[in-house]
Amino acid sequence: MNRNGYSDILACNSASSVIATANESDGGIVLCGYRLADMHYSELYGYLPREFRMLLVASPAKLQECSSHDIMCLAMPVQTHELVNTLDTMLLELERPGKKTVKPRAKKRTEKEQKVIDDAKALLMERNHLSESEAHKYIQKLSMDSGNNLVETAEMILTFD
Repeated sequence: MNRNGYSDILACNSASSVIATANESDGGIVLCGYRLADMHYSELYGYLPREFRMLLVASPAKLQECSSHDIMCLAMPVQTHELVNTLDTMLLELERPGKKTVKPRAKKRTEKEQKVIDDAKALLMERNHLSESEAHKYIQKLSMDSGNNLVETAEMILTFD
């Protein structure tokens, strides 16, 4: 089934139902609030299979308490385009085919390439309330998981904005 461009959209009203559903699935994104009826988001994240990513939507004050660099965050109130762009970026990470082998270290980046990376970091910092370090780590992780270099990954992030 495909709804609004996304397949398999399921609504769960408790963390235990999210965990049960996730354990029967091949992967995906869990979009949740700070506290579910039966569990805190960080506990839920600990129970999710590795094939899942989490998008936490909460007040800016609650997002400051989020200590995991693997959880994407959006501050409320959420604008539709920010939500869609963040989900698209996260889906890129999930949908990339197997990881490529590690390549030798590339030559120094050009100013244009560095600007693309800096622009992607700035977008993640603004949209997802990440620090510069967290945004850079996220781009690095996405790059490693997808088998693309940092510049290609940054370009993909900017494309979905």
